[in-house]
Amino acid sequence: MKLRLGIILSIFSTALIISGCAQQPEVPTPEVSTDASSTLPRMIAPHPQESHFGQLKMLTDGGENAEAYFSFAGGDLIFQSTRPPHGCDQIFTMDLETAETSLASTGTGRTTCAYFLPGDEWIVYSSTHEASPECPPQPDHSRGYVWPIDPGYDIYRARPDGSELSKLTDVPGYDAEATVSPQGDRIVFTSMRDGDLDLYSMNLDGSDVQRLTDRIGYDGGPFYSPDGTKIVYRARHPSDPAEIEDYQALLADGLIRPSKLEIFVMDADGSNKRSITDLGVAAFGPFFHPSGEKIIFSSNYGDPKGREFDLWMVDLDGKNLERITFSEGFDGFPMWSPDGKTFVFCSNRHNSRPGETNVFVTEWIE
Repeated sequence: MKLRLGIILSIFSTALIISGCAQQPEVPTPEVSTDASSTLPRMIAPHPQESHFGQLKMLTDGGENAEAYFSFAGGDLIFQSTRPPHGCDQIFTMDLETAETSLASTGTGRTTCAYFLPGDEWIVYSSTHEASPECPPQPDHSRGYVWPIDPGYDIYRARPDGSELSKLTDVPGYDAEATVSPQGDRIVFTSMRDGDLDLYSMNLDGSDVQRLTDRIGYDGGPFYSPDGTKIVYRARHPSDPAEIEDYQALLADGLIRPSKLEIFVMDADGSNKRSITDLGVAAFGPFFHPSGEKIIFSSNYGDPKGREFDLWMVDLDGKNLERITFSEGFDGFPMWSPDGKTFVFCSNRHNSRPGETNVFVTEWIE
């Protein structure tokens, strides 16, 4: 569940985004200038307090752009975007040098959470296009701020140009949020196949599905460590009977309430689960530092109004919490390139219009 694409100014008001591969709120699609790409890529200075960043390279300008992840070779990105003529998220690939983009998904339904496979000759992503070619309806917010868990999502494999499309999951319910081990042997993903939102892993061809989590509550947005031995993810495990009842009632209607999420780590086989954060707010989009000893994630921690989402980094033992970004609005979906030298994230900064989310890359300064 990707915090639905793009704009996450607040998980309670103003339409925004949260995911790792995450889920985010439904927002009206802003008009996008058709010639915006002609000015890209664009170099921008980071916020003065962002000491880990070199000059920022702005790769998109307009609409909702989120969950940009590096290819295994490091020269391309794959990301989701809502842009004309599409009414909701589709998957695109991008050349990092030129910022040129190409459609990789079908152009129908809604997509989320795309990732390259080893060798960069194949990609995986989730889509609702077989359930319906139309964009799924927006969730009913009469029950508060909720994310939709669309049962039409399945995980697909295709060439980066969208050809040779095949289905990797084919069971009732939500299958999405798939990412791939740097070792190139397993896919980890979120599924409703056993009645709750849990994490599973499978081979690259969809075989040998193994359940990794089984506590009541949402487990999602997983990523492998650089050596493939661990998985970081976001989770909410209600224990109070009233909270459990609320969670299960929402889930029965295809919804989830994401106002409180913590960061967890486990071994790749599902053992040795432990909580890394205990912030009591929304934390999502976690990713391992290249050393494998730290986690970076997005959170509204420290903002009493819950509207400012910044990147934070913390040791695997939960110590040494460090704020990474300071720009106003949303910063999220962090990832390092395979060589650890380049960093990508999505941000509301330097928008052409309010509420837009764009993709930025920068040199990471340790």
